[in-house]
Amino acid sequence: MDKPVRVLAKAVRQRVRPGRLRDLLHGVPTGKPLHPPLATVSLGCWLSASVLDLADADPRATRLLLATGIANALPTAAAGLTDWSSLHREQQRVGFVHMLSNLTALGLFSASLLARLRGMERPGRLLSYAGLGFAGLGGYLGGHLAYRQAAGANHAPQVTHLVPLGWHDLCLIRDLPEGRPVARRLGYIQLFVLRQGEGVTVLADRCPHLAGPLHQGRLVMEDGDACVVCPWHGSTFRLADGSVKHGPSTAPAPMFETRIRRDGTIQVRPGLT
Repeated sequence: MDKPVRVLAKAVRQRVRPGRLRDLLHGVPTGKPLHPPLATVSLGCWLSASVLDLADADPRATRLLLATGIANALPTAAAGLTDWSSLHREQQRVGFVHMLSNLTALGLFSASLLARLRGMERPGRLLSYAGLGFAGLGGYLGGHLAYRQAAGANHAPQVTHLVPLGWHDLCLIRDLPEGRPVARRLGYIQLFVLRQGEGVTVLADRCPHLAGPLHQGRLVMEDGDACVVCPWHGSTFRLADGSVKHGPSTAPAPMFETRIRRDGTIQVRPGLT
C-alpha cells in the first residue's frame, strides 16, 4: 500500500501548508498532539452508546452520543491526517490501516444513527456493535503507533538525567565555524552548536518530532526570531530558547546555557526552562 500512502501524504501536505492551521492541527499551541484527545472523545461517545444499548436506556441519549462522536470525528480526522503526513514510511503504513479502520467505524456508526432515526432500533444496535469493533481495532493500531513506533512522542533527549548538574567543557570557540551549525558531543548527547561572533547557541541536536539532526537544518528568520528548521519534516525552533515556532513537533528542543572561559573554552549546562 506504499503507493496510496505516498499519494495521500503528499496531497495532505499540499492542502495543509505550513502555517497557523497546520500548527493548530498538530497541537503546537498546547504543546501536545491534538489528535489523541480528540479521538478519545469520539471513541468514548461510541462506547458509551453501546453500553446504553445493552442497558436498554433512553434511545434519545444513545442517538445524542452517536451524533456527538460522529461530529467530533471530523476535526479528529483532520488532526490525525496532518500528523500522519509528516511521519516515517513505516509509521505511515500502520497509520494508513488505522485510518481505514476508523473510517469503517465512522461509516457504521453513521449508518446506525440513520437507522435509529428511521425507527429501526435493532439494526441500529447491530451496526453500532460492528462499528465499535472497527473502532477498537483502530484504537489498538493507534496505540501501536504511539507506544511501539513512538509517533507523537518527544524524541529529544531529556537532558536533566543524562547530564550532571554544573558546567561542562564542550570545545574551544575557535574550533567552531562562524554562522554554521555543527554537531558536538557531550557525554551521551549530541548537541547542535552555532557560533555567531562571540555568542554560542547550544540545543539538543535531535529534533523532538522524529529525532532529525538539527545541525543539518536551515537557519531562517520567522517573525523577527532567528530559528532552525529540521531537515526531515520542517519543525522550526527558536534559537533563543528552543521553543516551537512551527510543527509538526509540539515539544521544544532542550536548550543549554553557555559561557566562555578566558582560555576560549565553551562551557555548557542544561537550561533551567
